[in-house]
This record gives sequence, structure tokens and C-alpha cells, in this order.
Amino acid sequence: MADLADITAEQWITRISRHHDAQIPELETLDSYYEGEQSLSYMHPELLRRLDTRVRQVVINWPELVVDSLDERLDVTGFRLGGEQAADRELWNIWAGNELGLHSEQAHIDALVLGRSFAIVGTNEARPSMPLVTVESPFDVHVDIDPRTREVRAALKRQFSEDGDGDQSEAYATLYLPNETIWYSSDNGGGVWEETDRDGHGMGVVPVVPLVNRPRTRRRRSAPPRLGRSELASVLPLSDAACKIATDMMVSAEFHAMPRRYALGFDKDDFVDSKGNPLTPWEAVAGVLWASSKSPKDDGVAVGQFPEADLANFHNTLNTLARLVASLSGLPPHFLGYSTENPASAEGIRSSESRHIKRAERRQRSFGSGWNRVAQRILHVRDGKVPDEALRVETQWVDPATPTFAAQADGVVKLYSADKLLPRRSARRALGYSDAQIQDMESEDQELHSRSLGSDPAAERRPTPENGPVEAPSRLAQEEPQEERPSVFAGSRLRPKLAIQFREPANTP
Repeated sequence: MADLADITAEQWITRISRHHDAQIPELETLDSYYEGEQSLSYMHPELLRRLDTRVRQVVINWPELVVDSLDERLDVTGFRLGGEQAADRELWNIWAGNELGLHSEQAHIDALVLGRSFAIVGTNEARPSMPLVTVESPFDVHVDIDPRTREVRAALKRQFSEDGDGDQSEAYATLYLPNETIWYSSDNGGGVWEETDRDGHGMGVVPVVPLVNRPRTRRRRSAPPRLGRSELASVLPLSDAACKIATDMMVSAEFHAMPRRYALGFDKDDFVDSKGNPLTPWEAVAGVLWASSKSPKDDGVAVGQFPEADLANFHNTLNTLARLVASLSGLPPHFLGYSTENPASAEGIRSSESRHIKRAERRQRSFGSGWNRVAQRILHVRDGKVPDEALRVETQWVDPATPTFAAQADGVVKLYSADKLLPRRSARRALGYSDAQIQDMESEDQELHSRSLGSDPAAERRPTPENGPVEAPSRLAQEEPQEERPSVFAGSRLRPKLAIQFREPANTP
């Protein structure tokens, strides 16, 4: 490939758009399966044509279960910078200010379903002190990855506008480059792009971060390029088979509830009501009691019914498919509704979840790498640089395991009591308390300790005539006095001014 400096913005748009368009059909297929909107498979086309709309597919949405069961264990609780014991409060405030507690769940679901999602960091015109972080869908955003550094070297976001007749056409695009961001608009569905604005921010890095699910170093040369792998890749054929079996079962249940009957030797005029009026075919079939003056001996007529449909084979097939899905996805069998005659014990249930928990931990690791870079981009936008401590930033997650609180507390108490193998702060963190709650607990511990020594902490906060009103020290100051310095650490009181502006307001003539 040519030197990056020689590639024009228009060439970047053409290159990324071509790769993105080639992957849209696969993304749409995966999205339809997660939403339970896939078409019916494994049925003969001629049968589909004859049945037309009389058969409605029964959707067993195992793809949604596979994704949601993992997403429920992927909750971010904070960010800890290198050398710090507690989570960084300022980063968490920016996280909360951008409502990333909610949007991160959307990013995780998109990444699990579609293989990747994206986060874009920029300046917030309304609140310059708080960078803006948005979560983007792979339907709108695509990136070009440097094969040597694995860093994003260009990213493109395309947006659509809805016409009056309900059709959508490309209307806006944003090209993200390491040192500038360029905005475009189009009047012909993306055929020709016209530049509308340009921002030379000079960051040196692209402010778009991919969150990749199950990344790989590379694929075979004949395979199309793909960023990440969907969690549904191995489950889709089994889901199609389950939907087909369930649909067939419902069709068979109709004949099971009302078995097929036969009448031999009768004429059409024999099927009449008590007043002699002819019965419709449905009334003739649904009638509980048939009566006729004809007899099998004299007239040679016969009445009977075919054997009822047995639905056990459908149940056994669905159970077999559920086992296959459980083995491929790591889901415990009881997640799929499959159980044996002897219910599993609590220990057995936790043991069956071990593989699923390990998969959640792996997803925390891969997604955590992306969120670490988002945190670094946030500090870069706010401070103009990434401090050395932020190069070792760590995303904190909720424990993906599901033990009972009593069992967890018992294990933590034993570790804390056994010659302090677990420090008190780590013990509280292991019980699921946030860093803010832990700091409140430590502050209360300090007050109790002061009272036990006979001192009155409240007296220290009373105003004195000589010095005037005295403010209560912060909880962080009570724990350990820190030097006041311009820092991105938790507890710092000096915030640097905003160093990077992504988009300047248009000059008014």
C-alpha cells in the first residue's frame, strides 16, 4: 500500500466504503437472527409455495439467549490508573455524564451479535470540560486497521436521512484521520461527497475505538476480511433447525388435537344437520357425534379415524438441539430449559456455569482493551496528552460468577481472617461494593476509631473565633493527604483546560 501521507481523503472514503458495503449483508443477517426475524429454513420451496401464509414460523430465539446471557455479566464498574489503588473518579464522572452505563450495554450487545461495535471520543460544545463519548453501530461505522501496529489509521461514519416516502439514502459522512476530522454531505445517496467542514485537531491518533468480539490475528487469504466474530456463528444452523422442528410440531399438534377421520360409502347428502341442512366441511369434521341411517352391514359404510400424531419425536429432537447449543455456546443446560429427571444440586448448577463464566471473563478482557483506549482518548481530548499513568489504565468489571451472597461473604471472611491474605479494601471490593461505597465505609471506620480513642471528630470541624469558619476535610484528605497538583488522578482539584477542539464553529460572514 502507498504511504499514508499520499492517500487523499477521497481515496480513504472510497476504500473504507467498499469494504464496509461488502460486509453489510452479513451484518443484516446476524441482526435478523438476534431480533428473531429470520426466515423459515429447511422447508421445501414447493411446500412453502403451497402453504403460502397459512404457516407461521415458531421462532425459538436461542441467538438472543446466547448473547444476552453473556451481556448480563459484562458490567463496567470503573477505571483504575496505573499506580492507583482506587478507581479514578474523574474518569467515572465522564463515564456517567455520557450515560455510558446504558450505552456500554448496547455496545456489548452489538459486538457480541455483529462482531464489533465502536466508540467515538470528541469534544462537547455544551460542556467543554467533559469530552463527548458516543457508541456507534457497525452498520454506520467502519475502520481501516494498520496491519503492523493494529491501530486504527482511518475511520468512516455514514449517516442516512429518511425521504418522504420512507426510503433512506446516504446524506452525511464523517472521515476520522489521525490529525483531522472531515465532514461531508451528499445529495445523491453517497455517489458524490461534498466537504462541508474540516477540523485539524492534531491528536496524532484516530478518536474511533473498536470494541472487538473474539479477535483473531488473521484469517485465510481466501476469506473476506472481517473485524471480530459474531457469538452466533456456530449457533445459527441449530437455531434454524429448532425453528423448523417447532413449526412442524405446531402443524402436527393441529391434527393431534383434531385427528383425521374417514367415512367410506357415504354421499355428500348424508352430512346434514337435524333439520336436513347440509353441513360445511368444517362442521362435518368437527362434529362430535355422527349419525346416519346407513349401516356397515346393509350399506357397506365404514367410519373411523387415523391414529393421532405423536409429538414425542419433536420433543426429543428439540432436546438434542438444545444440548448441541449448550455445548457450542458454553451455556448451562438449564439456561436452555433442558433438565433431567433428577434436578441438579446448587453445587452442580455452579459447576455447569464454570465454562460460561470463563467465556464472560474472556469477553471482559477483549472489551476491556477497547474501553482502556477509550479512557486514554478521553484524557487526550481533555488534557492534550495521555499521561504515563493512563498507559496502564485498567477497566474494572463486575464479577461474572454467580455465587450466592452468603457463599461469597463466607469465602471473603475466611481469606481476610487467614493472616490477612486479602486486604480489607480488596475484601469489600470482592463483595461487590463500589469504590465510592468503600471510601464511605473507610471514612466511617476512621470516625469510629477516633471515638474509641476519646476524641470528638465533630469538634475538629467547629468554627473558631480566631480562624473563622473551618470547612470539613474531604474523605480523601482524611484517608491520606495528597499534594495539590494538576493531575488526572482521583481527588485532584486542579483540572487542566481543554486542549483539543474537534470542530470549530463556522465563521459567519
